[in-house]
Amino acid sequence: MRVSATPLRAAAAAMALGLAATGCVGAGADDSSVLTLGYFPNITHAPALVGVENGTLDEALGEVELATQTFNAGPDAINAVFSGEIDAAFVGPNPAINGWAQSRGEALHVIAGAATQGAGLVARDDIRTVDDLPGKTLSTPMLGGTQDVVLRWFALDRGWEVDTAGGGDLSIVPQENPEIVNAFRAGEIDGAWLPEPHLSRLLAEDDAHLLVDEREVWERTGGQYVTTLLIVNADFLEREPEVVENLLRGHVETVGWMNDNPEEAAEASRVHLEEITGGGLDPELTAAAFDNVLFTVDPVAESLLIKAEQAEAIGLLDPVDLDGIYALDPLNDVLAQAGHEPVAGLEG
Repeated sequence: MRVSATPLRAAAAAMALGLAATGCVGAGADDSSVLTLGYFPNITHAPALVGVENGTLDEALGEVELATQTFNAGPDAINAVFSGEIDAAFVGPNPAINGWAQSRGEALHVIAGAATQGAGLVARDDIRTVDDLPGKTLSTPMLGGTQDVVLRWFALDRGWEVDTAGGGDLSIVPQENPEIVNAFRAGEIDGAWLPEPHLSRLLAEDDAHLLVDEREVWERTGGQYVTTLLIVNADFLEREPEVVENLLRGHVETVGWMNDNPEEAAEASRVHLEEITGGGLDPELTAAAFDNVLFTVDPVAESLLIKAEQAEAIGLLDPVDLDGIYALDPLNDVLAQAGHEPVAGLEG
């Protein structure tokens, strides 16, 4: 039986830093009868949307109850992992890196991939090239989030100065995803770097076009970049390895079903998004968003290293050693049982 919780509001990033400083991370509730899973109302989190909506994750967990919690952006989810409010979460790569760094490698592990691609920069039609961006105002879902980091790195790579207060050659103003769409319609921003389905929602506006497909900035990985990872509280993994393996079994089954049944998966995602947000999402828009995302349990480990390099370059992350961030043995055990090839972490 699944139990849903209402979405959390934004939590202060200082909470995570304070927890890391005191060592009070990854406490977790010592209750093997419940697994609490966090995820976002994004198409890039569709393996969670579909797995929950179809009951696949619930069924895979057997007698363990599945509880869910939704978030707007990764730093909030990471704080919840730190405090033990949730046991596992679908998050973007940069929040996962930040959580690993802040807890000195103690609070969490990446146990699977979930999605690659599905993000980019949408701009007004009068912004025809990247060179037209200086002097404009762009948004991202949250300061320090995955799309925020790549946009700030993109600006730095072109020699533009930006700051966290919205100043500089290019003004970057973090906002929640629904607010970004409204701000674009009101003429308050000129564009945004967004994940799906918000990317497609913005593209549906009359005065909008895709200025940068994020695949274009990933030459080192042939256009492949991780968008969503599945992480777990490190204490929970140590305490409940069988529960985590069952979660992964449901995740692998969900991703496989989605890739075999993309139309049905898109519809399941749309229905679940309506359930958790209370708002409707056009089926055609949902289908367009699905076409822009590749769903896979492979974490695309090399791209995580590059994400860390980007965050370091823009000053949002101190140099960090990611050795040990992946715990892929449970996933590879599940894949082997299903007759699939293993996936690799940073060790190769």
